[in-house]
Amino acid sequence: MNDTRTPAGPWLRAALALSGWPALAATELPDGVPLRWIPVLLFVLLGPGCALLLPLPRGLRPGARLEALALAAPLSLSLATLTATALFLVQGFTATVFLVSLAAFCTVVAPLPALPLPAATRGAVERRPRRDERAGPAAGNGR
Repeated sequence: MNDTRTPAGPWLRAALALSGWPALAATELPDGVPLRWIPVLLFVLLGPGCALLLPLPRGLRPGARLEALALAAPLSLSLATLTATALFLVQGFTATVFLVSLAAFCTVVAPLPALPLPAATRGAVERRPRRDERAGPAAGNGR
């Protein structure tokens, strides 16, 4: 079987590992400038989730690409919520500390193996036939 998927390159891991630091640097721009909040919003929305889910060692199948993107945003927002809550509980929340925490998380997690995605390993539409489907149409009537 010819596998056309390409392995995830080290450049993707490096981009994911460093993705939070430009967002942190953007916070130094003047207030109200879109170049200040757009990178921060994109990083908080997708950065930590993509660092956990990508890159898979053998690349992603087409069905798994959608699955990875669909899971990256809620996973990122969940991690951001947990981080913000922990910082509020210790009374240490600032935007800088929040972004440094998420950026450091991405830097540490991106080089590690990705979390497994079911569609990435078995295909998005594959399913195993049930026992009575394998035996044929007459197997289920008991006669």
